[in-house]
Amino acid sequence: MAMNWYHRRLCSSEKWAKLVEEELLPWSLEGVELGDHVLEIGPGYGANLRALVDRVPSLTALEIDERMARDLERGHGARAKVIHGDGAAMPLPDDEFSSVVCFTMLHHVPTAAQQDRLFAEAFRVLRPGGVFAGSDGVHRLVFRLIHVGDTYNPVPHESLPRRLAAAGFEQIEVANPDGRQQRWRAVKP
Repeated sequence: MAMNWYHRRLCSSEKWAKLVEEELLPWSLEGVELGDHVLEIGPGYGANLRALVDRVPSLTALEIDERMARDLERGHGARAKVIHGDGAAMPLPDDEFSSVVCFTMLHHVPTAAQQDRLFAEAFRVLRPGGVFAGSDGVHRLVFRLIHVGDTYNPVPHESLPRRLAAAGFEQIEVANPDGRQQRWRAVKP
């Protein structure tokens, strides 16, 4: 996962953490029951993790970047389990989590095939009846400019329901009300 200087600075800022806690997570998770054991895929610098850890009984975070995973473990290891690993090949058991979430990270997954493997892995580690929910940006010029020099592969809004269904999910809801962000929720039958 490549991130340019501006993007790293933005995602590690208190301003971003406040936006996540006050706006992004409440909007992304509106009406979603997370349950007792939540997995966050791709916590990055940890803004989402910080906001989630007080909302759920048990939180596991899976981070692909080894240094970020170590930093998250140091900062949150007493309250969340942090694992270094790839969301497209999770080192986690089947049917383990009541919910799986990811926020503003899918566009950093380099290929559509890897994104589809991540969706399949989210399905695999969810308990029956569990929900996969999250949000991400959609392609537009400003979003692209923030990512110059980054891995940049936003999921097309129109294809997300079909791709989640291909992973096995049902009760799929995808919303893109402002044309800048999309959120989804889908249930494992």
